[in-house]
Amino acid sequence: MNAFANDDEVELLKKSVQQFAKKEIADHYQDWEKQGNIPREIWKKLGEQGLLLSEIPEKYGGLGTSFIYSAAIIETFSKLHYNSIAANLSVHDIIIAQYIYNYGTEQQKSHYLPKMASGELVGAIAMTEPGAGSDLQGIKTTALYDAEVEAYKLNGSKTFITNGQHCDFVIVVAKTDLDVKPSRGTTLFIVDVPVKGFERGSNLDKIGLHSCDTSELYFDDVLLSEDAILGEKNKGFKILMSELPRERLIIALSSVAAMEGILEMTVAYTKERALFGTTLDTFQNTRYVLAELQTKTRIHRSFVNECMELMMDGKLDTATASMAKLACTEAQGEVVDKCLQLFGGYGYMTEYPISRAYADARVQRIYGGTSEVMKEIISKDMLT
Repeated sequence: MNAFANDDEVELLKKSVQQFAKKEIADHYQDWEKQGNIPREIWKKLGEQGLLLSEIPEKYGGLGTSFIYSAAIIETFSKLHYNSIAANLSVHDIIIAQYIYNYGTEQQKSHYLPKMASGELVGAIAMTEPGAGSDLQGIKTTALYDAEVEAYKLNGSKTFITNGQHCDFVIVVAKTDLDVKPSRGTTLFIVDVPVKGFERGSNLDKIGLHSCDTSELYFDDVLLSEDAILGEKNKGFKILMSELPRERLIIALSSVAAMEGILEMTVAYTKERALFGTTLDTFQNTRYVLAELQTKTRIHRSFVNECMELMMDGKLDTATASMAKLACTEAQGEVVDKCLQLFGGYGYMTEYPISRAYADARVQRIYGGTSEVMKEIISKDMLT
């Protein structure tokens, strides 16, 4: 089902992730979900295992591999139903590390990337605000230069920030020119925390992804030097748009991997569940539902593999990535819902992984751009 399954190195990497999960995560994950956070030491253990920043060159602490390897790590955690871990890593590894590597100064790359690879530093990115989600041009946070203190003053609030409780630094999206459209007057800043004027809100209580810490962040006259700018001043929106296809593809991939894991779990359950003197898998309805879901999953795996190949060739465009994100996340919701139905009452109990998979799946259609925004992007591409 995976176009890259014949790559021996990728398969070895997946087995390494599985072994890590069995040793370091399996016995503790349910407790972490109840606590609302993973322990900080897990980041260092991930680093020690070589599971962070695999794409980043060795000179900056990474492994110098391709996107396929980063994707394989996220995919494996998703298939094992450790979706909070996958979400944490996606932000740290797939998004933030690439921003710094592609747009950072040599000083920024040398400082942050090696420590991100080791797990010593955890990163977050602060885009969403209480009044600005998918529409980033609606942000209100500002970073205006004050000549008296020879620094930018960062003011505003951000919400739904993954890694918000653990982060040692956060990339903040802020308006730096109030006289032009946000798309031409927005800048990215790297803010090391804690710092005067910075405050973390409480860990937000979500429907799913409970151990993926998510926070509100507040900035009140936080002083930032020119060295804190990531990329060029007033070019932040362009930078954000350039990395969105990668982000949306990894969400699509995690959705397909989750679907595959959910189906495996459901098939095993139907073979064991006794009902009316036989087992659940013998009923025609069960077989037909599973056949339908397997077909749907295979189709979406094929599309994601096509997108992976486009990504590797540098040809994955925004509209295609948006199609993958839209289709795969919507399909994930349908697959997990129908699988949960086959579990009956047990599917509604939180101790069963299927219930966690159901709750975790819902946000996939929201973050990285809602399904409605994906449709807008796709239709605009078609009609212009």
